[in-house]
Amino acid sequence: MAHDHHGSDHAGHHHGPPPDGNFSKAFGWGIALNLLFVALEAAGGLWANSSALLSDAGHNLSDVLSLALAWGAALLAKRRSSARYTYGYKGITIQAALLNAALLYAALGGILWETISHLRHPEPVNGKLVMLLAGLGIVVNGFTAWLFSSGQKGDVNVRGAYLHMLTDALVSVGVVIGGGLVLWTGWLWLDPVISLGILGIVAYGSWGLMRETVQLSMQAVPAGIDLEKVREFLLARPGVTDVHDLHVWPLSTQETALTVHLVRPSGSGPANTFLQELHHALQHEFNIGHSTVQIEQDSPLAGPHGCCDEEDAA
Repeated sequence: MAHDHHGSDHAGHHHGPPPDGNFSKAFGWGIALNLLFVALEAAGGLWANSSALLSDAGHNLSDVLSLALAWGAALLAKRRSSARYTYGYKGITIQAALLNAALLYAALGGILWETISHLRHPEPVNGKLVMLLAGLGIVVNGFTAWLFSSGQKGDVNVRGAYLHMLTDALVSVGVVIGGGLVLWTGWLWLDPVISLGILGIVAYGSWGLMRETVQLSMQAVPAGIDLEKVREFLLARPGVTDVHDLHVWPLSTQETALTVHLVRPSGSGPANTFLQELHHALQHEFNIGHSTVQIEQDSPLAGPHGCCDEEDAA
């Protein structure tokens, strides 16, 4: 049996940079800018009697909490493993992502309640102030989204931050348009209607993130990895005649682990060279950096579990 873990001495291993390394400044700037903007937007929403501004401020506040949780989880994930936490604290990034998604929808529920109240009892809105603050929101959220754009493909925490900020920037564009329409038409009901539209956009845009974090928390195969292709890849390795007990699951929002039993008859070549090349290939082809491979000779010792067991394929 052979193991390959992140931080081992094997050459050629590449892992995406942890968010707390390359994105620490991005988290810091994002939190600071959004806290300042939330204070300005909430004050402006109260002054202008704008439920659209207040709903956007509430969502931005949830984004601040989301950024703080993601940043804290990324910092904890750097702690070394121990006798009890043998994989370290990497898994906390998944829990933070799941908590962020749940908090987001809880915040949307509270904002929806307030918006319905404004829709039933519309009040005069200061359209100019709404447009000014929403325009500032485009700048703040757009800049923050840009800070995370380079790393959003490799980490669900970073992608969550990126999508939240990008969505907020787009929503702010809608608020500017809505403020102008209220100013031009005098239709007070437009403001809460726009607020409902904002909530719908945010809920729809965040659903994919919510689904992915739930899947990660249940140790599902990470998005972007086709398990059947992994199986075919393993079967194509020199001398491999069978694959069983194949498992792929997330160790964190960035790192993926694999365990598998490979049937490889004796005389198929040096096992150490085969395993070293296999570990590098798994990292290169599927970004799987933690692999545990058990080599079996002749008849497989098939277990009662694993995606490739005969009983599961039936």
